[in-house]
Amino acid sequence: MLIADDHAIVRAGLAAVLGFEQDISIVGEAVDGETAVAQACQIKPDIVIMDLMMPKMDGVEATAAIRRKLPDTKILILTTYGTSADIRRALSAGAAGAVTKTMLNAELTAAIRDVAAGKTVLTPDIRQALKETQNQPELTQRQKDILTSITRGLTNQDIATQFGITVSGVKQHLNAIFAKLGAANRSEAIAIVLRRSLLKL
Repeated sequence: MLIADDHAIVRAGLAAVLGFEQDISIVGEAVDGETAVAQACQIKPDIVIMDLMMPKMDGVEATAAIRRKLPDTKILILTTYGTSADIRRALSAGAAGAVTKTMLNAELTAAIRDVAAGKTVLTPDIRQALKETQNQPELTQRQKDILTSITRGLTNQDIATQFGITVSGVKQHLNAIFAKLGAANRSEAIAIVLRRSLLKL
């Protein structure tokens, strides 16, 4: 198994936890996506535990690259955060599953064995996030920009000045946004955006 994570403490923790498992062997560690791809090609591990957010090349890009070169290598995404869109992209790139770093040690080792057996593994919270975002509202780029502004606490006047439109125009955009999200006001819209990870803030 190859561990790819840019945090040394995470790599050390995983190595310590998995070191007790007789059927799991750590054969390499990588500090970024590029190194993960290079080491995978050299070591040819059965499984790669891949962090989603890494420098140089993120987990999605590294997953796609490894799967192209080593189709038999299985990749398990291990993440603390990341939008459901990122996780969906990783699964589309060939990842065998995605789990969170908050899971128990026994759950992690079980997930690794399931992936090794050819199963798709998703923790309940990730499965729920993917389910909630399956039918995402189609927001225009301007609507996304305005949503970002209201999550940052800008007033209608601030937003009007920012985008060079009238306050009335801002209100029209907000009404359209609320309708698409099924929100009654700014607070509900912000809550929905954060819960569904509709924006990268």
